[in-house]
Amino acid sequence: MWANADKRKLNVLFLAVDDLRPELGCYGATQMKTPNIDALAASGTQFNRAYCQQAVCSPSRTSLLTGLRPDTTRVYDLQTHFRKTIPSVVTLPEHFKQHGYHTQGLSKIFHLGLDDPQSWSVPHWDPKSNTYASAETLEMLRKEAQDLTAQGEDVTAKVLERDKKTGMPLRVSRAKDIKGPPWESADVPDNTFADGATADRAIELLREIKDKPFFLAVGFRKPHLPFVAPKNYYDMYPLDKVKLADNPYPPRDCPEIAMHRWPELRNYKGMPKKGDLSDKQARELRRGYYAATSYTDAQIGRVIGELDRLGLRDNTVIVLWGDHGWQLGEHGEWTKHTNFEIATRVPLIISAPGQKQVGTRTEAFAEFVDIYPTLCDLCGLPMPNGLEGTSLKPVLSDSKRQVKTAAFSQYPRDKVMGHSIRTDRYRYTEWAEPGKEPAAREVYDHKTDPKENVNIANLPESKALVAELARKLHNGWQGALSAR
Repeated sequence: MWANADKRKLNVLFLAVDDLRPELGCYGATQMKTPNIDALAASGTQFNRAYCQQAVCSPSRTSLLTGLRPDTTRVYDLQTHFRKTIPSVVTLPEHFKQHGYHTQGLSKIFHLGLDDPQSWSVPHWDPKSNTYASAETLEMLRKEAQDLTAQGEDVTAKVLERDKKTGMPLRVSRAKDIKGPPWESADVPDNTFADGATADRAIELLREIKDKPFFLAVGFRKPHLPFVAPKNYYDMYPLDKVKLADNPYPPRDCPEIAMHRWPELRNYKGMPKKGDLSDKQARELRRGYYAATSYTDAQIGRVIGELDRLGLRDNTVIVLWGDHGWQLGEHGEWTKHTNFEIATRVPLIISAPGQKQVGTRTEAFAEFVDIYPTLCDLCGLPMPNGLEGTSLKPVLSDSKRQVKTAAFSQYPRDKVMGHSIRTDRYRYTEWAEPGKEPAAREVYDHKTDPKENVNIANLPESKALVAELARKLHNGWQGALSAR
C-alpha cells in the first residue's frame, strides 16, 4: 500500500546536502557521528550504489531537478542556467506545483545564483549568515575585498545574460575568489551559520504549511568548503584520531586527463598553490569535513524531529541526497571534479509511507535522474514525457530488485568529455572530443580493486573487456535498463 487510506496527497521533504559523500555511519564509516541520517536510513531504503551524473554542483543539481542527463541539459559548468539551454523544461518541484502542491525552496537547491522562480509557489529563501565566526577572519576578508575593489578589481558575481521576458539570470560570472581558511572551529550556537538558520526556517515552515500538500526542499551547505562548524562538532573528532587516505597517489597507468589539480581548495588561505598537502593539513581537512558533516546531520535531525512532532511523518516521503561525492586525499585528489568512484558515488536515502521494507540497504543501481520519476511514482503524479531516469519504487518494495544494470557519469576537460559507466564489476571511462576516437581510457575492476588504484585498460589481456565495456557505454542509459 503506497498511499494513505483517506487518499491524502503524500508530502515530500526533499533534503539536499552540499558535497556530502557516503561518509556516514549508516554507510559503514564507523568513525562518523551521524545519528540522524542513520536513523533516517533505518526507516527507509539506503542505496549503496547511487551515482550523480556529473561531480560538480550545478550540473548535478540541474540533472536531478530536471530528470535529464548533462548531455541533454547541456549544463556542464557553474555559470549557465538550464533555462538558457532547455527553457521549456518542467522541473521536479514545478511538476508538483502544477499538481496542487505548495512548493518551497530553502537555501541551496538549485545552484547559488541560478534559482528557478517558476519552480516555487513562493519566492526562494536564503539564509543571511556569515561564512566564518572569527572576527579576525571576517575583517581580513573585508579588507581584502576593499583593497581589490580599490585596485579596480570586480569581486562580485555578475549577471551576464537575462531572460528577455522574465529578467531571470541565464548566465552569470563567478565572483572573485576571496577565501579565508579552509576550516574553522567556532564556539557559537548552531544557528550562527547558514545550516542552523535553515533548519530554524524549515521548522517554522512545517508548522505553517502542515495542513496543505507540500514539497519542501531544504538545502544544507555543509560539508562544502570551508569546513566551518561549531566547536562541539569538532570535539567529536580528535585530530590525533583522524586517519589519512590509504591511497594518496594516482592510479597506476592513469591518464593525466583523468586527474584534477583541485584549484577550489588551493584558493583557501594556507593551502599550497601547487604540490601536495602536508599530512597535518590533510588531517585537519578530514577532521573539518567530518565535523561539518556532523553539524549538518544535527540540523537534519531537527527538521525531521519537527515533522514527527507535527504528526506528518506517516504522510511524507523523505528523500536525502548529497549532490556528488568528494575526494579527501584519495588518489592525491581533493574536492570533486573527476569521474572516479569516490567523486561520483553519492548517498541516497528514501523513506516512504507504506513501503514494504524499511531499514534495508540495497545494491541496486540508482542515479540522480531517477529521483524525479521515483517521487512522481510514490506520490501518484503522472510521469512527464522525456525523463531520462527510472522509478526506484520497485526497489523500495524489494531491495534485491534491479531497475538498471549500470550507472552513467561524465566530466568535461576543456574540449574533451569523459564519459563513464559503472557496471556491477567495472568502471569504464572514455576521454574523447566529440566525434573523435577516445584519447584515453580507464578500466577499474571493483572485484579486485575497489579503490580504483590500477587502470587495466591498456593491458593486452583487457582488449576484449574494453570492447565490451565500450559497447555498453555507447548503448547509453536506455541499454542498461532492466526488464520491468
